[in-house]
Amino acid sequence: MDTAQETAFDDLARLASVICNTPVSLVSLLDGERQWFKARTDCHWPASTPRELAFCQHAIQGRTLYEVEDAACHPLFEHNQLVTGDPNIRFYAGYPLLTPQGDALGTLCVIDTVPRRLTDGQRDALAVLSREVVAHLELRRARLELEQERRKLDDLLRLANDTAESLYLSKSQNEIFIKQDSKLLRLKTADIRYVEALGDYVNIYAGSERYTIYSTMKELESRLPTRDFARVHRKYIVRLDRIITIESDALLVEADRGAEGGPSLLPVPIGNSFKAGLLSRLNLV
Repeated sequence: MDTAQETAFDDLARLASVICNTPVSLVSLLDGERQWFKARTDCHWPASTPRELAFCQHAIQGRTLYEVEDAACHPLFEHNQLVTGDPNIRFYAGYPLLTPQGDALGTLCVIDTVPRRLTDGQRDALAVLSREVVAHLELRRARLELEQERRKLDDLLRLANDTAESLYLSKSQNEIFIKQDSKLLRLKTADIRYVEALGDYVNIYAGSERYTIYSTMKELESRLPTRDFARVHRKYIVRLDRIITIESDALLVEADRGAEGGPSLLPVPIGNSFKAGLLSRLNLV
């Protein structure tokens, strides 16, 4: 209720109006006191009306189309203010918006100021469009829940990293926490060999494992102990004691152990803007 206008719902309401050949189509949601319109094809239509005046409160009592051919002759609506006065409703057809749990949230309805009735094809189309409205509502609900869970996990991740930093400062422990597949993992930085950028993600190679997380190189670099790690390229961070040899524009990093127990070497380019700092830290200049 009272959320911003959204194109997806406006489009579905407009499509219902075109298919049913009515001047007005609405996506209505009801609470205990009023009906509020998530979408309306007539910009002059009120944003909400009292529930006691709502045709939709009758439509949500069922599970199929609720159709009133002439409201002025209908005993439930002949004295309704929306019929006797502006907007002078005569025809109403509404399909309940049913969630997967069977709850009726409101309706997708079409309205006209003259008596009429829908064809079978129009009734079928209205049923299909009502299911599309519910699908969009469910998608937005799931997205909001996912965003809430993401914020909770981010808060937990920040708390964990603050705790890890505190432990490191007080007990010489050196750990970071990472989020992968909605799980919080703790890594010892001593196990990390190198980090590789991959678009909006980074790969962390630690021990014999590779962890892919949503992060930036800058953010991850700030969490690694600077005495042990160096940024050597816009795409690479390496642990200094894993560097085997340095060439003019590249270095070899111990990646993992081969089948014979010897180190497997990974060539890593050295960025021009990082080269001087790296050589200085290695006491080579």
